Order: sequence, then C-alpha cells, then structure tokens
Amino acid sequence: MDGRSDFPQARLSDALAAAGVPEKEVADVRGLGGGTFNTVFRVRRTDGTQLVVKLAPDPSEPVLRYEHRILATEAWFYDTVRKATGVPVPAVLTPPGDKGTAAGDHLVMSECPGGNWYELGDAVEAGDRRRLRTELGRFTAALHSITGEAFGYPAEPLGPLRGSWREAFLEMVGAVLTDAGRFAVELPEDADRIRELFAAQSAVLDEVSTPRLVHFDLWDGNILVDRGPAGARIGALIDAERAFWGDPLAEFVSLSLFDDMERDDAFLEGYRTAGGTVTFDASARRRLTLYRSYLYLIMWVEAVPRRFDAERCAWLRRQVVQPLAATFDLWAAQGRERPA
Repeated sequence: MDGRSDFPQARLSDALAAAGVPEKEVADVRGLGGGTFNTVFRVRRTDGTQLVVKLAPDPSEPVLRYEHRILATEAWFYDTVRKATGVPVPAVLTPPGDKGTAAGDHLVMSECPGGNWYELGDAVEAGDRRRLRTELGRFTAALHSITGEAFGYPAEPLGPLRGSWREAFLEMVGAVLTDAGRFAVELPEDADRIRELFAAQSAVLDEVSTPRLVHFDLWDGNILVDRGPAGARIGALIDAERAFWGDPLAEFVSLSLFDDMERDDAFLEGYRTAGGTVTFDASARRRLTLYRSYLYLIMWVEAVPRRFDAERCAWLRRQVVQPLAATFDLWAAQGRERPA
C-alpha cells in the first residue's frame, strides 16, 4: 500500500479486512479526489477486480448533524436499491451493522463503469445526452417506487423517523440552522426568522403522504456515464449519503441544479414512462422552492466545517446565498400580504 506518512493505512486495511479482502490480495491503492467529506480510494485486487473504499472523517472533525453515519446511509441505499430495482448502483462489501446498515465509519463497494458526467462535460454528445437524461428519468422513477414507513433520514441522525413529511422536513431545516449557529455561519436572515419563514410555507407539505426513497444529490457529478462501443449509458448512480424518506419532488432540485426541471423534456419523458408522476402546478413549485432552499442552506453552512477556500465561498455567495436571500424576502412579503 501507499507509504506516505499521511496515508490512513491501518484504517484502510481494517476496512478491507472487514469486507473479506486481506492485505495479501491488494495489488494497488490510489487516492481519488473530488470529494469534500470522505477520503476515497480505488483498490485493485490481485485478481484484477477493483473496489472503491470510503473512509469517514475522523470523529474529531466537525460535521453537520445530518452527516452523522451518512456512510451507513449510503450503504443502506445501495443495498435497498439493488434488492428492489434494476437501477445500477455499487455492490456493498462492508458487512451490515445495526438496523441492517454498514458500520458507518467506512464503506467498501464495487467500482462501477464510467466517469462522472460533470467531468466528462462536452465529451458527452448532444444525442447521447438526451438518451442519457431519458434513461436517468427511468432510473429515478424506479428509485421513487421504493416506499418506507415514515419520513426522514434512515440512519436517524436527528432522532426517530417522523409520521408526517412536514414535521420531518422542518426538523431537517432546523438541524442545519442549528449547525449554522454552531459554526458561526453568516446567514441571509436570523436563524429563528428563517425557521418562521419555512414554517409559514410548510402547509403544502401535508400533501405528501407516502414516504419515498430520495437520493437528493443526483447532480451530474454523482452520475457515472459509461461510453462503450454500443453508445453511452449510465454506469451507476453514486454518492447517496444524503438519501432520505420523503417527497420524490425533492429529487428534482439536484437533478436540475441551477436550472429548470420543467424544461428537461427528455428526463421527464423517461420518468413518466417508467411510472413516475409529476405535475408542475402551484403546489409543486412551492414545494420545490422549499427543497431548493434547504439544499442551498446545506451547501452554504457546510462551507465552514469543510474549510472551503475564498474562491469557492465567493461562488456560493453568488449562486446560493443571494438566491436564498431573494426567496426569504419573497416569503416575508407573502406573509405580510396574508390577511390577519
């Protein structure tokens, strides 16, 4: 294995051994960049097969509340999806822990074919892109066909799952606002005022009665595209740490990050053909605004514990904080317009 002094050799060896891969079967280990939370490695075994290993941050490192045991969530997501659908996701080698999840401090899984769509960029031709978006729509509908018994994060970092989506979602929002206070994050409004604004908009969430599996991080960087002789196809959906039981409409926020899902005809065709149901009425648009605002809060608050540099923080201020502030101003104005 790698001989660098900062290389977590003992942790990596322990994770592989727990997954049934002794050190004598490890031919090569390479670090993989791109992540901002876990440390990730590609491991080539002596038989030629390749694995991906994720190591969670050291327990002394600061994390957001919802991030506790998110590797266990990721492992659970892959196992659940593989059992219930044909959606391509990694196979988990890490043995299950309590509640049928992985231990939570590491994850060993199969490597899936392809490169991440974001990095491929213009290498994915327009015709392939349309076919891939349709395929992604079908896969997303399959994810949303998986139902649960209650709402919230499956690893229960915020406490037990909730019986209503409104209660679970407001708890999720409250947790990230508490994190903002812990890390002294500058918010566009006072945290208590933001809680009030979310709560005032939340009645529409009562329309969601069935908990469905939501990945909640399906931007192009978490979609592998395999470009083979027969054409491009989706190799896998990865990085499912943010998954929760909730409103499937929430999925569309990361699927159309900084864009408009209503214009993604190819995706919507695949989604609806595969049984997914979505209508962009006033209620749906209001819920999408709630979910987008929650994701933007996460993206901004995590910048402090993850120690993002000045350039990235400046980008987040433009792309996330300014739209958040505009949304909060709109919500406040709507509140003033309502009759007493």
